[in-house]
Amino acid sequence: MPAPAAKPPSRTDLMVARLREMQISTPDIEASAVVSVDGLTMASALPPGVEEDRVSAMSAAMLSLGERIASELGRKTLEQVYIHGDKGHVFVFAVGEEAVLTVLCREQAKLGMVLLDMRRAAQDLAKLV
Repeated sequence: MPAPAAKPPSRTDLMVARLREMQISTPDIEASAVVSVDGLTMASALPPGVEEDRVSAMSAAMLSLGERIASELGRKTLEQVYIHGDKGHVFVFAVGEEAVLTVLCREQAKLGMVLLDMRRAAQDLAKLV
């Protein structure tokens, strides 16, 4: 009797794999998530103790507010929202029209590398959303 065929990876599995790949290639990235514009988690690679629902809701709200600010101030389409805190950075990147990539990185992060990896990941993730 042949072994049952392996189930193909789900869309969520593929997104989580891409998030983990990004975090491995850029060790300064501590956590990441893909969130719908409605604030629902689509995929995440967050450390234990981080409330996934809270991160998702805040990410969607930040993107929405950022888009309104960009529009009102004549800056056209929003590309990213950036927050710098005492203990690190938070980036929120649009992923297509329906999702957001949120990344938390260390204070000493090489931001050019983080942004490059985020852009590449956002392009790949947009194909899965």
